[in-house]
Amino acid sequence: MSHLYGRREEEEEGVEVESFEVTDWDLANEFNPDRRRHRQTKEQATYGIWADRDSDEDERPSFGGKKSKDYTAPVNFVSGGLRKTAAEEKQHQQKGEGGSDDSDDDGPSAPPPSRSTAPKKLQMGTFRGSQSQRFAGGIQTGKGIGNWEKHTKGIGQKLLQKMGYQPGKGLGKNAQGIVNPIEAKVRKGKGAVGAYGNERTQQSLQDFPVVDSEEEEEKEFQKELGQWRKDPAGPGGKKKPKYSYRTVDELKAKGKLAGRSIAASAGELAQVKVIDMTGREQKVYYSYSQMSNKHSVPDEGPPSLSTQDQKGSGFALPELEHNLQLLIDLTEQDILQSARRLQHEKDVVVSLSHESRALQSRLNAEQDSIQRMEAVLALVERFPSGEMAPGEGPTLQECARIFETLQTDYYEEYKSMGLADLAVAVVQPLLKEKLRSWDPLKDSSYCLEDIGQWRAILESRDLHSSGPDSNMDPYHRLLWEVWIPVMRSCVSSWQPRIVGPMVDCVDVWAPLVPLWILDHLLEQLILPRLQREVDSWNPLTDTVPIHSWIHPWLPLLQSRLEPLYPPIRSKLSNALQRWHPSDASARLILQPWKDVFTPGAWEAFMVRNIIPKLALCLEELVINPHQQQMEPFHWVMDWESMLSPSSLVSLLDKNFFTKWLQVLCSWLSNSPNYEEITKWYLGWKSMFSDVLLAQPLIKEKFNEALDIMNRAVSSGMGGYMQPGARENIAYLTQTERRKDFQYEAMQERRDAESVAHRGISTGVPTNFKDLIQTKAEENNIVFMPLVAKRHEGKQLYTFGRIVIYIDRGVVFVQGEKTWVPTSLQSLIDMAK
Repeated sequence: MSHLYGRREEEEEGVEVESFEVTDWDLANEFNPDRRRHRQTKEQATYGIWADRDSDEDERPSFGGKKSKDYTAPVNFVSGGLRKTAAEEKQHQQKGEGGSDDSDDDGPSAPPPSRSTAPKKLQMGTFRGSQSQRFAGGIQTGKGIGNWEKHTKGIGQKLLQKMGYQPGKGLGKNAQGIVNPIEAKVRKGKGAVGAYGNERTQQSLQDFPVVDSEEEEEKEFQKELGQWRKDPAGPGGKKKPKYSYRTVDELKAKGKLAGRSIAASAGELAQVKVIDMTGREQKVYYSYSQMSNKHSVPDEGPPSLSTQDQKGSGFALPELEHNLQLLIDLTEQDILQSARRLQHEKDVVVSLSHESRALQSRLNAEQDSIQRMEAVLALVERFPSGEMAPGEGPTLQECARIFETLQTDYYEEYKSMGLADLAVAVVQPLLKEKLRSWDPLKDSSYCLEDIGQWRAILESRDLHSSGPDSNMDPYHRLLWEVWIPVMRSCVSSWQPRIVGPMVDCVDVWAPLVPLWILDHLLEQLILPRLQREVDSWNPLTDTVPIHSWIHPWLPLLQSRLEPLYPPIRSKLSNALQRWHPSDASARLILQPWKDVFTPGAWEAFMVRNIIPKLALCLEELVINPHQQQMEPFHWVMDWESMLSPSSLVSLLDKNFFTKWLQVLCSWLSNSPNYEEITKWYLGWKSMFSDVLLAQPLIKEKFNEALDIMNRAVSSGMGGYMQPGARENIAYLTQTERRKDFQYEAMQERRDAESVAHRGISTGVPTNFKDLIQTKAEENNIVFMPLVAKRHEGKQLYTFGRIVIYIDRGVVFVQGEKTWVPTSLQSLIDMAK
């Protein structure tokens, strides 16, 4: 219903307010609904309400009324708040009053009320002019912006403040938005956008300092526009010919063969006629190759028929052009063929030179190999042969130096020809001659350095022999054929009871002898001799104890001696059949075997042969408080370290405490002297060790004796009682039980400390390697294994700057030519 109302303007707080009253113009418009209406123009469709209106437009006027068109005003879009000067506004207002008389004569419709009725400070000119001074709704530019918010709850300002907006600053995360409103710039004329150059204002240059590239775009546009212009000379003008030059290098790079020969070899597709209509003119090609190369040369190719007609027949010589083109193609083909031949020859030269260098290097290598083989042959010929006299050949040391030279200077020939096997044939006679007069029992270290030197030369790290076979290592074969026969003859004449020299000899040679040869010596030669000697041993007649010549072999033979133990125990059992505990020699003979026999075998031997004899001795013991014979009891208690605590406690319980308690009861029943009883009790208790007193059964028996004495004192048994006897017995009982309690507490505390100590540290080293580790930590020496480094299957270690390995509890240090055993203290001194 807005078209039924007129409008009026009134000033209220500087704001232009629309008035929707019914005017005469509205009544006339309603009574003449069929009045002529104008069709919407193109300008109105483009600019909408901001379009300029014609003076004869017969429609309902808008807020600005129907005003005459001002052709002097600039053509612009929505103004950003510019205001005309007072002179221009006055001139424009006068024109508006003059144009109001020239109203349309279309029916009874009357024009809307003029703006002259509004106050002077609110007269804004025509509607077009007013649009440049205010926004929609009639609010003037820059006045009262945001006043409408006072009629609301202010949600917009609150939302902006919640999102970080601060009044007076720009919007955005970093306050990069503009603060001032968009500033408009008046265009000079009525041209389109960009017709008068750059229209950016000073404010936009400050807010958006971007380089303007419109001039560059204009230049590019003019350049592209010139490419589509027609030839200024016209179709009849004379066109300057273009020449195309091609160098030999370009022709080689292109690498094509022109001419009919190449076109003929291309197959049937090369004869296809191709009409090219992609350009401005129609072109005809006679092969696909010509079409693919049509852009290689500018304006290259035969001219079209229309061009030939336009040029006329002034100087048209097609035969000459054809011949020239043919000559050019042939020349290009010859150049390309020559270039290919030259390249082929160069490739052949490179290949032949490479082959020549390879053959020359191979020839040099062969000559070098021949020279090295001659040198090796010269060294080998120096070895002793069968034709030489016994004293003419080189000595063992010279042979060792020859082999060292072969290994260091001619290692490849030494390995490929297997010269290590030659050492067995060369060195064996010399070494056998040297060891012929050797007695291992008298001089165990004889020839030890020579064998160690040959071990460093001949022993291979790759071969690990385990027996005498064809693939035996040369060093192993040398020892098997030279050293073992000497040791075999020595062991056969050796007396096992003279154990020292043989054990020393084996200990000295063990680091140099391979493991399987050492096992053969111990198991096949020495152990059978020990078995035969044990079989002939008689413990009753032999004056030399058997452990004196068996136990020294324990570090070397270890568990291999197990077959010797049953016959030894059997012979000892036979010898103990007539033994009496008063004879201390049996204990001296058996004591070294306690840690050698297994715990079960030792306990069984004691129960079978010793405990019955001790039980008989205790049964014969007479307990007499007035005249006591203690020798039998001492004989029994001397075996405490040999017997297990359980066996000894059981023996005392059955054969001693029964009689001892009976004597105590009978003594208490005959008016005893309690001081003597107390001394007697403490004397017997002092005969037992702390280990036995800690046993529950022994403790129970002594507590039982205290209880008997307390009952006797309490009941007055025996008649007359000494004064203070009851207090003395009570004090004794309390003292003894306090001692038991303190001993138990101390034992528990000691056990807890030992458990805690084991939890904190590993404690005492369990093997030789742990001992070395402990010593290294004490002396600040680095002790660590070498990765993937072994010697005879043993792990190699670095002890400071020294390389060592451990074999059966012995440390071996790497010397110049061999591994040498050493002590732990010497190793620490060398590392420091």
